[in-house]
Amino acid sequence: MVWYLIGINLITFIIYGLDKYSAVHKKYRVSEYSLYSLAIFGGGLGSIIGMRTFHHKTRKLLFWIVNILSLIMWIWILIEVY
Repeated sequence: MVWYLIGINLITFIIYGLDKYSAVHKKYRVSEYSLYSLAIFGGGLGSIIGMRTFHHKTRKLLFWIVNILSLIMWIWILIEVY
């Protein structure tokens, strides 16, 4: 499970960077639903780091809420499993 979380967070971080690049260059964008889904499926930390690193979606309160709650949920799951 730890390797899964490392992988999903790395992928999520990269996707935030690619979406920011796409936004700046007026190219195809990743849907907000997809970004939320990545966080919910374990990429909450990668989302938060991606938001801060790339200054992407930082003004949208719902992104902060979803990412933080997802991170808390996955930390709780890890504590319960291990």
